[in-house]
Amino acid sequence: MCLGIPGQITAITDPTRMMAMAEVSGVRREVNVAPIVTGELVDVVGKWALIHVGFAMAVIDEDEAEKTLEALRGLGEAQETLEAMAAGDAALEGRA
Repeated sequence: MCLGIPGQITAITDPTRMMAMAEVSGVRREVNVAPIVTGELVDVVGKWALIHVGFAMAVIDEDEAEKTLEALRGLGEAQETLEAMAAGDAALEGRA
């Protein structure tokens, strides 16, 4: 399964290669913005985009970005819960 993570484009880093800095949940990463540029390159600064394997794949609005980030946080919590449950089951099986 492929997953796009919402990130905000904060700056253009290399106009020739269409590279920009994106901030994803406090982590900054350089991404290629060619898939989302429809006009001037600088127009993408400040926009939210779905980031996947180093590319900004689609522009999304801030509300959608926040909802997606919240859902991803929830999935992370669910994954931690499942791992804790599995560890508990393994411990119980070891006692039997």
